[in-house]
Amino acid sequence: MQKLVITGGKPLRGEIRASGAKNAALPLLAASLLTEEPMVFHNLPDLADVRTMLRLLEDLGCKVTRSDHAVTIEASNITSTEASYDLVKTMRASILVLCPLVARFGKAKVSLPGGCSIGARPVDQHIKGLKALGTEVTIDHGYVSASADKLKGTLIVTDMVTVTGTENLMMAAVLAEGTTVLENAAREPEVVDLADCLNAMGAKIQGAGTDRIIIEGVEKLHGTTHTVMSDRIEVGSFLVAAVATGGKARVTHCNPRDLAVVIDKLRESGAEVTFGDDWIEAGAGKTLKAVDIRTAPYPAFPTDMQAQFMALDTIAEGAARVDETIFENRFMHVPELQRLGADITIDGHTATVRGVSRLSGAPLMATDLRASAALVIAALAADGESTVDRIYHLDRGYEKMEEKLRALGADIKRVKE
Repeated sequence: MQKLVITGGKPLRGEIRASGAKNAALPLLAASLLTEEPMVFHNLPDLADVRTMLRLLEDLGCKVTRSDHAVTIEASNITSTEASYDLVKTMRASILVLCPLVARFGKAKVSLPGGCSIGARPVDQHIKGLKALGTEVTIDHGYVSASADKLKGTLIVTDMVTVTGTENLMMAAVLAEGTTVLENAAREPEVVDLADCLNAMGAKIQGAGTDRIIIEGVEKLHGTTHTVMSDRIEVGSFLVAAVATGGKARVTHCNPRDLAVVIDKLRESGAEVTFGDDWIEAGAGKTLKAVDIRTAPYPAFPTDMQAQFMALDTIAEGAARVDETIFENRFMHVPELQRLGADITIDGHTATVRGVSRLSGAPLMATDLRASAALVIAALAADGESTVDRIYHLDRGYEKMEEKLRALGADIKRVKE
C-alpha cells in the first residue's frame, strides 16, 4: 500500500500541462472493437483505469502496442466476446465494451461492473437501449448476456441522463441498420470527443453535445488516429488547489470552454481567473468566499468537482450549501475533512460548510477518486503534516498527481507503508 505525505501551508505557483481525460479515453478505447483496422490514440493518460481497459481489450483478443502516451489497438482477431469478472470488477467503465461487441459480432457477455463506492450506477439504461435496437438481453449469475442478428435503428429515450449509457448506445447505433435517435442524451464534452472519433472512423453522427443525437448506421467502420481531449476535472482540481493554498497556477493544453461553470464558481469565490485558447490561470484573490454548489449534468456544475470545491469552502469566509443531485453516497469525504478541522454538517443530499480560519494536518483515508483529490487539496491548505492513505483511488483518475504538485512547489511525496 502507498500513501501521500503532505506538509501544507505552501502556496502553489507555476505552470503544468493537462493530461488526457480518463472519462474520454475509456470509451474511445472501447470503440476500437468496432473495426478490424488499427486505431491509434495520442495523449492517452497513464492511469490505473486505462491500464485495466487495455488489459480487458487484450483479454478479448486485441493486439495492444503502447508507447509513452500513445497506443495502437488492432481488433482484427477477436478471440472472445466475454468480459470476465476479474477485470470488470475494478472498473465500472468496463461496461463500455458491451455495445461495441454486440454491434460488430452480434453477441457479448459482460460482468456487471464495479468501481468507486459512491452510490448506485445502474446499467439499466444501456440494457433498455440495446433491447430497443433489437437485442435479446438476459442477466444471470452477475453477467449481462446480449445477442442480436442485426441491430435495427430506432428511437431511444433514456429515463435519465447517463454519460456512459449515451456513449455505449451511440457505439451500438453506428453499425445498426437505419437511423437511431437518442433523446435525453448526455451533453458532456467526452461524448462529443467519442462522436468525433467515430465520425472519423466513418460513422454518421449528428447532434453530439446536445440532448438529441442522430446516428445513421453504416455497414462498416475503418481505423483512424485520434487525440484524447484534455481532462477537465484534473484541470479544475489543480486550479482549485492553487486558490485554496493562496497561490497562482496556470494549466496548459486544455479547453477553457469545457470548464465554464468551474471558472464561474472560482471567480465567485474571489479568485482571479484568466484564460486563453488552450490555457487557464487561477490565483487567490484578497478574500476567499464560500460558494454554493449544486451538481447536475453538463453543462451545469459537475459532480466530479463537488468534493474539491467543498475542500475550498472549508477555509472560505461564510457558509456554503452543497447539493449533490447525481450520486446518493458522495459525501464520504466529509468525515475526513472534519478530521482536519472542517465545520461541515450533512442533511440527506445537502451539506452545509462553514468556513474556518485554518485546517490542521491529520491522517486521512481516501474513499473514492474525487474524494482523494479533495483530501489532497485540503491537506495542501492545512497547517502541518497530513497523510492520505488508499491513494490507489487517486491513481485511477490523476496521472502522477504528486509530481505535478511538486512542480508547483508543493511539499508532497509518495511513500510505501
